[in-house]
Amino acid sequence: MLESIIQFDQETLVYLHSLGSETFDPFWLYITKQLNWWPFFLILLYFLYKKLTWQQLVLLVVVIALFFTFTDQMTNVFKRTFERPRPLNEPDLVGMVRVLKDTKSFSFFSGHASNSMGAMVFLFLILKRYYKYAWIIFFFPLLFAYTRIYLALHYPGDILSGYIFGILSGLIFFQLFKYLNKRLHLTDKQNKNAFN
Repeated sequence: MLESIIQFDQETLVYLHSLGSETFDPFWLYITKQLNWWPFFLILLYFLYKKLTWQQLVLLVVVIALFFTFTDQMTNVFKRTFERPRPLNEPDLVGMVRVLKDTKSFSFFSGHASNSMGAMVFLFLILKRYYKYAWIIFFFPLLFAYTRIYLALHYPGDILSGYIFGILSGLIFFQLFKYLNKRLHLTDKQNKNAFN
């Protein structure tokens, strides 16, 4: 059963990776870096700033920092435990994938997927109270994590597992934010405690 899942994962990776071309390589190499998404993060910050008070924003930053610390450390624990080679380092896939970005670290599960999806779940649960189209922010983790398949740095299963872990983490840390927001009696700019 496990062997069939791994084989399907590898075959899916090879197929999706084969859709790439040298023409688009620079684009995917650019957007796989977190820092290159700064305009998107600034826009998110602006929308949050319009609705939340400074106290809530500070709390948000603290809880998000805790979230990233937690997901990064747990991702490393999983990678060291399972030691799954990345697709570009898998002997069975030599010649079947292009090496665009070399790394020797392990593959399962994707930190890009868990961090991006978890953070967007967390922020979505805040933004949806104020913005009808808040769901658009999920465009980020979908595109961001896909770069890892394009670059043969993660299997689709690594991405899916990262998404699941990220969603659960995002929900937990949103509950922490909600609890602290209530405990500190914080209200938004409309003078409402929107997180009861």
